[in-house]
Amino acid sequence: MSRQELENDQRHYATISREMGVRLPFNLGGIPRWKRTLDLVCLVLLAPAWLPLMLLIAVLVRLSSSGPVLFRQERIGFRGQPFTILKFRTMRHAAETQSHAAYLQQLIKSDAPMKKLDGEDNRVLAIGVLLRASGLDELPQLLNVFRGEMSLVGPRPCIRYEYEQYSPEHRERVNAFPGLTGLWQVSGKNKTTFHQMVELDIAYARHLSLTQDISILLRTFPVLVEQVIEMRNKKRRPAVKPKLRPREVHDTPTRTLTSV
Repeated sequence: MSRQELENDQRHYATISREMGVRLPFNLGGIPRWKRTLDLVCLVLLAPAWLPLMLLIAVLVRLSSSGPVLFRQERIGFRGQPFTILKFRTMRHAAETQSHAAYLQQLIKSDAPMKKLDGEDNRVLAIGVLLRASGLDELPQLLNVFRGEMSLVGPRPCIRYEYEQYSPEHRERVNAFPGLTGLWQVSGKNKTTFHQMVELDIAYARHLSLTQDISILLRTFPVLVEQVIEMRNKKRRPAVKPKLRPREVHDTPTRTLTSV
């Protein structure tokens, strides 16, 4: 997608907002002051917790497999502006991405829940399953927040090939700064469909407020704990072996010495 196309999208968002009579939650200059202040205050106050944790995870990722500790990927952010997102690497180095693109396209066109395939994906490292379930793989995005490319709360930034499949209505979700957590994440996440995710993100963008951001931040930790518990329960669940019906046992022919 060219810069000219992105600029056209920005003008498109402004036109839709005027026609619908919806007040844009952001000015064209960027993130609101109260939201930026909330981000920086939280980052500074919680630095003694997240900095050592990031160092520990970096060591574990390095020991788990060869390759870089951080995964960098282009994402589409506020008003269609591209930026480079940071994550802890949870997959084998240089793993293919075609399967994810195909699965995402299927989710967009269907009403299926946006279930992750981490437990069934052989590209994911053993430590990667835990990092993804707990959301700890997203910690490096605190650096994106420092840069002003993201906020703590907001819609998840989409990949370029996902953005290119969006309808004009879907693209309204980028009217808010992308975030680490958001209304979708605390409202069902993997149990919701793609269209429900878009509706939640648009609702967040249209009703942006300090109290809403604080509420989402407070609800995020219990949701992450619940995701980790669900992941552990799936691992402990024994596989069900098919049982042979009694009729099949009696009807099974037996070989005897006389029949040879």
